Amino acid sequence: MNILDRINKPNDIKDIDREDLPELADEIREFLVSHVSETGGHLAPNLGCVELTMALHRVLDFPEDKLIWDVGHQSYVHKILTGRKNEMGTLRQFGGMSGFPKTSESPCDAFNTGHSSTSISAALGMACARSIKGTNEKIAAVIGDGSFTGGMVYEAMNNMADIKTGCLVVLNDNNMSIDRNVGGMSTYLSKIRVGQQYNDFKGNVEKILMKIPVAGEHLARGLKKSKDSIKQIFVPGMFFEELGVTYIGPIDGHDIDVMEATFRKALKLNRPILVHVKTVKGKGYTHAERHPSYFHGIDPFDIQTGKVMKDRKVMTNTGVFARKLVELGKADPRITAITAAMGKGTGVAAFAAEFPDRAFDVGIAEEHAVTFAAGLATSGLVPVVAIYSSFLQRAYDQILHDVCLQKLHVIFAIDRSGLVGADGDTHQGIFDTAFLSHIPNMTIIAPKNRYELTRAMEWAVAYDGPVALKYSRGEAYYGLKEYNVDIEYGRSEMIHRGQKLAIVAVGNMVQEAEKVYDRLLADGTNVTFVNARFLKPIDTDMIDELSRDHKHIVVIEEEIKHGGYGSLVEEYVMDRHLDVDVTVCAIEDTFVQHGSVEELRRMLKLDADSLYDRIKHIISTDCTE
Repeated sequence: MNILDRINKPNDIKDIDREDLPELADEIREFLVSHVSETGGHLAPNLGCVELTMALHRVLDFPEDKLIWDVGHQSYVHKILTGRKNEMGTLRQFGGMSGFPKTSESPCDAFNTGHSSTSISAALGMACARSIKGTNEKIAAVIGDGSFTGGMVYEAMNNMADIKTGCLVVLNDNNMSIDRNVGGMSTYLSKIRVGQQYNDFKGNVEKILMKIPVAGEHLARGLKKSKDSIKQIFVPGMFFEELGVTYIGPIDGHDIDVMEATFRKALKLNRPILVHVKTVKGKGYTHAERHPSYFHGIDPFDIQTGKVMKDRKVMTNTGVFARKLVELGKADPRITAITAAMGKGTGVAAFAAEFPDRAFDVGIAEEHAVTFAAGLATSGLVPVVAIYSSFLQRAYDQILHDVCLQKLHVIFAIDRSGLVGADGDTHQGIFDTAFLSHIPNMTIIAPKNRYELTRAMEWAVAYDGPVALKYSRGEAYYGLKEYNVDIEYGRSEMIHRGQKLAIVAVGNMVQEAEKVYDRLLADGTNVTFVNARFLKPIDTDMIDELSRDHKHIVVIEEEIKHGGYGSLVEEYVMDRHLDVDVTVCAIEDTFVQHGSVEELRRMLKLDADSLYDRIKHIISTDCTE
């Protein structure tokens, strides 16, 4: 019987003999590799924090105590140890277990996470609530070193030092976020990774001094009074302690005994403590250790070779963007590129390889990325800020106040716009039109295919003002190549002029709408088919034209309905009292769970079959003579 077989509910790990813990760690890693190879998921982060999670579970009692995972993609081991190992086969699958902590999934998940740098704030809030209520649960947060480039970390630590309540922060330092870490904080952590020499030095000197007759105790007290200056020598900066947070470490993040003892002591102290733990991302699986970025988030793969099991290589929208950005960069020296710790994921890495002096990875700091771009734009450069849709939400104020208010020429390359699939509700890019479209001076374009994406990039560079380009995750669409009307500000593209009913599709939904259009034509139903292209400003001339001889406009978009493109069309039609009905096929007022994009579209009735049925119903009831 494997040791892991004895882990079936929260706190079972406390019954495992200490000498069996290393074997349990090995079994957990084997279990992770076996399951993630089939489902896909965040493998390397979880392999790196196996012993760390085990040590925390040895000292915390679930669900009474609270453990908050920053970002949360490293919570698989936590899920296994809290009675969910039998659900690992459904990881990130439609209707199955989430790849992130979910309070709805288990009371042992204390807080829903999915974005970076939030854990300390949440943990501090819980710790203060404990004080107010007079309870005694233990509060701990685990945060990676990559997340320390996020500004919320310092806002929380500043507040933590002021409140001074008991809260344990575990810094899981693997020298990686998704790509390799950059910036001053990364350099600082590199320096203090050797900081154990200070802890050892201080402890040994105190022991020696205490043995000296008469004067020893006095000298030891003097040493404690001068500890700050000693820290400055042995641990440069002592940034954390200068903020008022007790610092311990670094310690070996794969030594369960050391971590368990350290965590027990830290949790007994009623003050904020940061324990610096050094781990190896991808530990225990050779391919993940060698290529931690590649295995950060991975599709199903072959365990022996580590290769993703895909039938063929495809050109993604990100790849199209990356190639075109390099091409534009060669032609225009004003173009710069900015990424927030996602150089490979956004395609900016290709531009950086060609133009290292014009590419900037600012770390996990989306707000800074946008205002930094604004600064570049004021000096005559053309910054391209490439950020995933769900992460761009974090920079809303900077987009509004620092870019659009000044009408600066900043291009937002919004990757992963629309449904992203298995990463679930924290990552679905379904809000970008809604939070961008009401900002004055903003222009939003949603290209229908790979060819229009490259032309839209050319147009955005030539334009003078803020421009957002929205494109989806995954394979680039090659269809409708023959429809290539020049991009003109605020103008849609008429693909086919039909009668009575018009389908107006947005961005990646043009491909889905084309399937519906083809089926309708096959049925003998001659409808109009429009590529919306510009979401702001909307093409009011097109709407006016359609209203004159059409009874119905059907807008199809993979966006939240309220505040989306369809709602702008509805508003215009109502304000002008146009004689045409509008139906918006979009995502209702909800967060969207994880699953494949195809499964989610079916659930949301945005797949071709559902759209066809809905339009046929409209035609049969509203568009007949």
